[in-house]
Amino acid sequence: MEPIVAEHLIEQAIAATGYDDFETMEWREALDRMIEAWHHESNLNDIGRVMVESTTVQFLANRLNIVEYRKTHPEIATRDITPPIVIVGQARTGTTILFDLLAQDPAVRVPRTWEVDMPSPPPETATYETDPRIDIVEASSAATDMIIPGFRAIHPMGARLGQECVTITASAFRSVMFPTVYRMPSYGRWLLYEADMAPAYRWHRMFLQHLQARHYGERWLLKTPGHIWCLEALLAEYPEAILVQTHRDPLRVIASVSSLQAVLRKLGSDTTDIADIAGDWAEWTMEGFDRSVNARRSGVVDPKRVVDVNFDQFMNDPFVAIAAIYDQLGLSFTTSAEDRMRKFLAAHGQDEHGRHHYTWEATGLDRDEWRDRAQSYQNYFGVASESFT
Repeated sequence: MEPIVAEHLIEQAIAATGYDDFETMEWREALDRMIEAWHHESNLNDIGRVMVESTTVQFLANRLNIVEYRKTHPEIATRDITPPIVIVGQARTGTTILFDLLAQDPAVRVPRTWEVDMPSPPPETATYETDPRIDIVEASSAATDMIIPGFRAIHPMGARLGQECVTITASAFRSVMFPTVYRMPSYGRWLLYEADMAPAYRWHRMFLQHLQARHYGERWLLKTPGHIWCLEALLAEYPEAILVQTHRDPLRVIASVSSLQAVLRKLGSDTTDIADIAGDWAEWTMEGFDRSVNARRSGVVDPKRVVDVNFDQFMNDPFVAIAAIYDQLGLSFTTSAEDRMRKFLAAHGQDEHGRHHYTWEATGLDRDEWRDRAQSYQNYFGVASESFT
């Protein structure tokens, strides 16, 4: 396979946009580490090679376009971000359905998939529901489900659905999205244990300022499991943020995440293995849980600015949990918002695209060892162990 050359991808993005100012090159080390991992660890097939090159060019182009628009509209930088509501639970703990339900409240502004994927020019209020980019991104989502049958049973997709912050920080090339979609353990270890995440969150703020430039919202609602490893960096950028942390048995999370990633990686590689994935992600996942405990104990997370949501209780009755969230945060849970949420849930139930089936045994990990490893987190937050049935 011909080597992936960063300079060539950068040149393509410059040619596509006509701009060459990235504002900062803080992202370059991360991109170089990603390319190294793609070459030596990801076992990319031909489709995978096209995917990593095309998405990298798109992320670079998004960065160029946002920087250029900001230069010509400097007032954007003066428009602050109202302290956002940020869902920070680990993957597979109910974050997506909670995000989608809360997004139905007209009082919040959610970064939708279509505007995150294609952010320039900034969306406008007058055409926000009819922008032609919606159909383009929707077609892309449908194609992904055709190429990876059953993926929507694991993770909902759609142009109008809310998009995760990992896609925003992807333009800073510091994002857990990359080691999720591709096998790249060296990059994953660097990202979670060594990388300075401040540049990613500075870029995150710039991205939100760009999106709200012509379509403002009262308060941003954000979400990604990627925040769990970076609570200190997140709160350094947004010190008044309101956090919602979802909780679930870590062993269920590890098994589900490993299964999800095995499905995701099939598109870009002909060699995927759940046990291999679990070998990396079990430790990384538990590290995220542990950091959330340490953030509470150290005071990094102010207990007055965070709401904890138990997965089982939420799935049993989402609206009791949601009402409690609004109450604890001192926000108004209007009848109109609840009605919209109930209609969304009725239209997008858990079985809309089928169910996700997975087992602990497929991870190849020792159950007792990892149950012991999970005890600190489970004891601190009162998270019960679940059975696999």
